[in-house]
Amino acid sequence: MAQYFTKEGLQKLKDELHELKTVKIPENIALIKYAAAEGDLKENAGYHDARERKSWLLGRVEELENAINDAVIIENEDLTKVHIGCKATILMDGKEEVYEIVAPGEADILKNKMSYQSPLGQQLMGKRAGDEFNFEIRDKKIKVKVVRIS
Repeated sequence: MAQYFTKEGLQKLKDELHELKTVKIPENIALIKYAAAEGDLKENAGYHDARERKSWLLGRVEELENAINDAVIIENEDLTKVHIGCKATILMDGKEEVYEIVAPGEADILKNKMSYQSPLGQQLMGKRAGDEFNFEIRDKKIKVKVVRIS
């Protein structure tokens, strides 16, 4: 199933995968060997923790490889409507905010990176500057206006 990313978002996944394969997993393997050398494996918490960590690391590698293999990079230069990779300036509840529309894996609300799959992101997709709609948050309807797209 296709997963949509900006170039930067896909590169972050590739960087994380590289870090896991070249640094984190080799460190973990060394830790397992060290912990195993301490003796009785039945009651060796360090060994069991390291094995659990290895399992998580390998699962994350698989997750990243699947995402990278299924990635579709969005390079849409159309600034007439909201799409992945654009910045949407919106007026919401009297306050102007700018959000970059990104893939779920790139979302970071602290950096104003909003997933296109989030409730507000879904409603913004395809909207044009000047479009208005009602957005419901905790049973409260808020009027949202798309001010500009860049």
